[in-house]
Amino acid sequence: MTSRIPRDSRLRLVRPRPLAAAPRAVNQRRPRPAAPRPPEGTPAQAELARMARSGLAAAARVAHWADAALRPGRDGSNPDGKGTLSDATAERAANDLGLTVAQVRADWDTARLAGLVEVHGDTARPGWRLRAWDRDDSAVLRGWVALFDAWSLVHPEPEQHEHGAVADVVSALPQVLSFLQLSAGPVPVEQLLDLLEQRVTELRTERCEIPYGPRPEPVAVPAATEDASLAPLLDWALRALASVGALTCGDGQATLTPLGSWAVWVKLEQICVAAQSPAGNIEQAAEDMLRGCAQLRPNAARAEYRAWLAARPVGSAVTELLGAARGEDALLRGLAFEALRVVGAPAEPDVRAVVDEPTLRPYALLWLAEHDGVDPEDAHEVLTREEATWLWVDTAAAVADHGEAPMLVRHLESALQPTVPALLDEVRAVGHPRTVQVLVALAAAHPDPALAKAVRRAAFQVHTGGS
Repeated sequence: MTSRIPRDSRLRLVRPRPLAAAPRAVNQRRPRPAAPRPPEGTPAQAELARMARSGLAAAARVAHWADAALRPGRDGSNPDGKGTLSDATAERAANDLGLTVAQVRADWDTARLAGLVEVHGDTARPGWRLRAWDRDDSAVLRGWVALFDAWSLVHPEPEQHEHGAVADVVSALPQVLSFLQLSAGPVPVEQLLDLLEQRVTELRTERCEIPYGPRPEPVAVPAATEDASLAPLLDWALRALASVGALTCGDGQATLTPLGSWAVWVKLEQICVAAQSPAGNIEQAAEDMLRGCAQLRPNAARAEYRAWLAARPVGSAVTELLGAARGEDALLRGLAFEALRVVGAPAEPDVRAVVDEPTLRPYALLWLAEHDGVDPEDAHEVLTREEATWLWVDTAAAVADHGEAPMLVRHLESALQPTVPALLDEVRAVGHPRTVQVLVALAAAHPDPALAKAVRRAAFQVHTGGS
């Protein structure tokens, strides 16, 4: 016995382990379906990767230059806090690479969007895809798909159009691209414009955009005028997609490239798989989607996240996930950040922006640490003692609400404090809004009468404001 007081041995906790997410119910294994095969005529992965490397060669060249010239200890300017190159660095790169400054900046932006360069806070560094560029075809293709997903950032949107109209076009483009992929050949731009107009109308109808106040007399708007309002936006979208190598335009027609066709097919397959899955969360809002994934195995849940994300713009998806994380359900909070891990680099600015929100801070810090390359087993070390304790209570709340009593008892093992009395002291101090409910549930679940009594006493003290 390690303590002079025998009863202390019953209050000892095991050494701290990495804070685990709330346990999820384990379903029986289902047979893994065969992977769907791409449409006939789709190039092999190696050929697709060759095309992607060719299209991103200029971006990779600038990223390799930055890796060699700007690494710590070298004499050179660093990218600024926004991830854009300083004037001095851009001019130096242009001289070294035989390019214009404008070309360097464009290639740098492409490298960032493709994940060849990652921006973390006020520094930029080579992304893991750049490290694997010459040996890993899947890394290259994932980088190209990241650029494809970010097509709307490649070219500035037309200034004369309001932001809402641009957002509608961005949301409607997946259906236009799906039509192009299913057509498997050139499609007249006029036909794409008609489809875009129909989809934008559907989106606005779904939002029930009905004006308030007195209704003016209806004025007939010629169809040609409506087409004209969307035509410049369609032209912008097609030019942006062409610049990333997803399609080609000419003679009034648009055609997906092999890379573009493959990428759209992959996203369609993700959506179809999710729609046919037991959870079927593709059409759900983020909160309902996360709730539907709570009972899935981690791999199955990640597949649902990927499909859900594939069906909507990344920006709005991240906003929706963070909104769900701000709710009262701690389990959904943890799952929301699991889904954000699937999003990866595009979610970083939004995750970094919520670090100062007490409810999200521990989750955001862990996410950022893992994104910065810290081993997930060690990521919890970025948290202060108070933040780790707050997260322990939040996770315990998830277990209390959705798990079974033995899970809550086992959750004690993930606490940083060496003894239960020390844990209770620090739990009372962090001020989590669910502290009383967690302690009451733990007292009811624990088989040790002495420990349960101590936990109940702590719950009463928190409830009454005593010490």
